[in-house]
Amino acid sequence: MPTSQEAITSPDKLLERISRGLDDLGLPEMRRALDEVLAEPQADGSRLEWLWRLLEPQIRLRIERRHERRIKEARLPVRKTFAEFDFGFQKDLDRDLVLELATLRFIDQGRNVLLAGYSGTGKSHIALALGLLGCQANRRVLYSTSADMLADLNASLADDTLSKALKPYTRAELLILDEVGMEQLERKEASRSGLMQKVLIPRYKDRRSTIVTSNIDWEAWGEYLDDHLGATALIDRLIHHSHVIVINGPSWRDHEHKQEVAADNPKRRVRT
Repeated sequence: MPTSQEAITSPDKLLERISRGLDDLGLPEMRRALDEVLAEPQADGSRLEWLWRLLEPQIRLRIERRHERRIKEARLPVRKTFAEFDFGFQKDLDRDLVLELATLRFIDQGRNVLLAGYSGTGKSHIALALGLLGCQANRRVLYSTSADMLADLNASLADDTLSKALKPYTRAELLILDEVGMEQLERKEASRSGLMQKVLIPRYKDRRSTIVTSNIDWEAWGEYLDDHLGATALIDRLIHHSHVIVINGPSWRDHEHKQEVAADNPKRRVRT
C-alpha cells in the first residue's frame, strides 16, 4: 500500500483515489465533470474556477432533486408559472403586487394571500405559481382543495386521528387552500366539526402563511360554513396580516372556448 507521501507525489494514483472517492460518495455528476476537465488540453482559470467546474454539476443536480422532492411533497396538481400568466388579459389585476408576492417575502412576514373572483379568472394559477416558487426556494408547501382537506380531516374523526391529520396542514410554511366554496360537501363537513377553524386559527397564531382562493364573497362565509359567528372570527384572522386580491375580470376558460369555436368556424364571428 502506498504511503501518503507516495500518493501525493503520484498524480495518476492520486487521480485514481479521487475518482474512486467520488464514486464512493455517490457524486456521479462531479465524477463526470472531473473526466471532462481532465480531457481538456489545459485547464483555464484559477484553481477555484477549476474546482467550481467540478462542484457545479453536482450542486445543480442536488438542487433539482430537492426541488422535485418539495414539489412532490406539496402535492401540486399541476405546475404553473407567472411566465404563462397573461396579465394583459386581466387588466384590473395589480401586476406589481403579484410580482411582489413572487419574491415570497410574504412568507417571511407571515402574511396571507386571499384571492377572490369568479371561476376562470386566474386565482388558482396565481396560487399554484406561488406554490411552485415556494418549492423551488426549499419551503415546505402543501396544496389542497378545501373539499379534499375537509374530507381528509373528517375521515380522521372516525378513528380518532384528527390531531395527526391536522399536522401537515398546520405546520406547512405555506398552505394553499384552493376552491373554497366550490363543493356543497364542504359546507356539511365544515359545519359538523369546525375543521376549517382547526387548521386556519393555529396557522394564524403561528404566523404561517396561507393562500386561499374562493369564488364567494368574504361576507358569504357565514352562510357557507353555516356558522356566522365562527366565520366572522375566521375571516377576521385571515384578513389580518394579508394581501387581498379580488379579480373581477373575465374567465380565461370562456375566452379559450370562444377562441376554439372561432378556429373551428372561421366564417363565424365570435365576440370576445
